[in-house]
Amino acid sequence: MSVVRLAFFGTPDFAVPSLAALETRHEVVAVVSQPDRPRGRGQKTSASPVAAHAERNGLTVFRPERIKTEEFLSAFKALNVDLAIVAAYGRILPAALLEVPPLGFINVHASLLPRWRGAAPIHRAVLAGDGETGVTIMRVVPALDAGPMLAKVPLAIGPDETTAELEPRLAKAGAFLLAEVVDRLAAGPIHEEPQDERLVTYAARIDRTEGRCNWDRPAPDIHNHIRGLQPWPLVSAHLHGRRVLLVRSQVASADEPQAVAPGTVTRVEPDGLVIAANPGTVRLLSIQPEGRSAMRVRDFLNGHRVSVGDRLEPVSS
Repeated sequence: MSVVRLAFFGTPDFAVPSLAALETRHEVVAVVSQPDRPRGRGQKTSASPVAAHAERNGLTVFRPERIKTEEFLSAFKALNVDLAIVAAYGRILPAALLEVPPLGFINVHASLLPRWRGAAPIHRAVLAGDGETGVTIMRVVPALDAGPMLAKVPLAIGPDETTAELEPRLAKAGAFLLAEVVDRLAAGPIHEEPQDERLVTYAARIDRTEGRCNWDRPAPDIHNHIRGLQPWPLVSAHLHGRRVLLVRSQVASADEPQAVAPGTVTRVEPDGLVIAANPGTVRLLSIQPEGRSAMRVRDFLNGHRVSVGDRLEPVSS
């Protein structure tokens, strides 16, 4: 196997397995990641997961505030890489940069393209109730996630699986597939399949306002909403006038007609609260009172009295 000189562009946890998979097989000349930023509950400034991993392993790291500059373009050209990899870097790359490596840029994208092009493909697949997603290795072109595809691998999405649970599975699958594709590129040209533009859907970036609950929907849609908006922003509601975050749920019934208003507690069970949807019911299994950690509903009920007929009200802002 020929060794390829690589540059790796990535930022979040999703990209770390892909970088790790390449380090032992090829020469990673440099890693490009987003600048250090405030992170976590304490908002302490720290390196991105990719930059932190790269530094622990002695790799050269670039953290450009702006990537569309002559200064960065010149520095990148000086690396003399054969190929560049992108995995959730978080910025649009200029066309002049894409033209530098002889083997171009390829991207690890967390969907089965052309479905879910864009910034939040994992969240959108779960929110939509998709039963399957996957990873696509594609060539990077100036248009958003529109390049030809070099390889795909499908993954089933569990009916109660959250975005936070699905993402590391996709990251692992993507790393394995990426290493295989780079090995094949090292040996010579490989088939690149154009995307079918008729099948394109877009995965818009997740916005905080999407966490507002709306019980006046079918139970499966509400369940997908709860499991899809994880780990951020989470679905929120008011219970007894106080804000709570809805962390874990199940569909209790998909089509049971309700004689009460959506959002009403219809049953209080030892391990869950059953809430009316329209139609059907949703069973809440885990909840997070504002300012506290997430807890099982069993534990929440030890300190909070909830009765049949109580309502989870929408949060207005």
